[in-house]
Amino acid sequence: MTPAVAVTGLGATTPLGGDAPSTWAAMLAGKSGVRLLDDPRLEDFPARIGAPLAVDPAAVLPRVEARRMDRSQQVAMIAAREAWADAGSPEVDPDRLAVVIGTGVGGAVTLLEQDDKLESGGPRRVSPLTVPMLMANGPAALVGIELGARAGVHTPVSACASGAEAIAYGMDLIRLGRADVVVAGGAEACLHPLPLAGFAQARTLSTRNDDPERASRPFDAARDGFVLGEGAAVVVLERADFAAARAARRHALLAGSGMTSDAFHITGADPEGQARAMRRALADAGLPPQAVDVVHAHATSTPVGDLNEARSVADAIGLHPAVTATKSMTGHLCGGAGAVGALAALLAVRDGVVPAVRNLDDPDPDVKLDLVRGEPRRGPFRTALANAFGFGGHNVSLVFTAA
Repeated sequence: MTPAVAVTGLGATTPLGGDAPSTWAAMLAGKSGVRLLDDPRLEDFPARIGAPLAVDPAAVLPRVEARRMDRSQQVAMIAAREAWADAGSPEVDPDRLAVVIGTGVGGAVTLLEQDDKLESGGPRRVSPLTVPMLMANGPAALVGIELGARAGVHTPVSACASGAEAIAYGMDLIRLGRADVVVAGGAEACLHPLPLAGFAQARTLSTRNDDPERASRPFDAARDGFVLGEGAAVVVLERADFAAARAARRHALLAGSGMTSDAFHITGADPEGQARAMRRALADAGLPPQAVDVVHAHATSTPVGDLNEARSVADAIGLHPAVTATKSMTGHLCGGAGAVGALAALLAVRDGVVPAVRNLDDPDPDVKLDLVRGEPRRGPFRTALANAFGFGGHNVSLVFTAA
């Protein structure tokens, strides 16, 4: 019999708040973490806005520790420590504890900064910590060391689906009997001129520099691209009977996951691939489409991407769920986005409330979904599905049910 998987711990640091409760409260209040970036290097950039962290990691981590980590590692550690404490710091055999934290690019900022030092001052100016700070597996490895996890430390690198894939993989480790507890999530911190220039050249970023808080507008007819953000979200997953034995609080159950690949285009998406991920997640959870009350859409605010997802949700699930898209507030956290979306979805089930999509002034007439507008929508809600899609054709859907 497949063991049930409980979510017992939550942690986050995002453009909306320095922890999970403040992030959730800001989502429900419809706040925005997007602002004009104070970086003179961006003066001539077409997109000069972003969604930086609400709380600088340097204000949270000890100074010496922070200096030895890339920013992506810092946010992962902050979120993981919060999630672990929220779960009650489970007493678990280290050989039954695993960590899975995904990222899109890992220590990109470290790589770029150290290359600048190499070019300006030669090899002796490069930090001896460069390699461990730039490694994509660095966030997961550091969290694994912190917690003493010996059942495995893993790093899905699946672009913007990485965080959701990490949670799905964590569930699989428990179901396969390889772990009793898994710390899983996603992290990203690459607010740097080079990624901003690359995304701008690809014409994927919003250029509403004169009105940053209204720039990210999923499903709105006037959407013009996404806003790059940074942050992390982490959950603690446990075999349900293990959690029950220690009388742990359960935020929700992770009931199923679906993962597919488009085999279509390196940046373009195939709506059918997205729909297949949703169908697989529901089949894995043993639920019909009619059971889905809430969908947290990937919805980055790009003209083509949002429409593709709207069609895939309608095809795989139908038009009945309440649909939200919190990237309207956080911006797009890339490798951390799927984990933040999962957090919002499971909290919608736990608390019986769905955040409204910010900036949804004029819904795209081609989007037929039941979009949550204006004010949060109250439940109760029993089942939520969270989507995360990434360049390369990665599609992940997660299903959460009430605990």
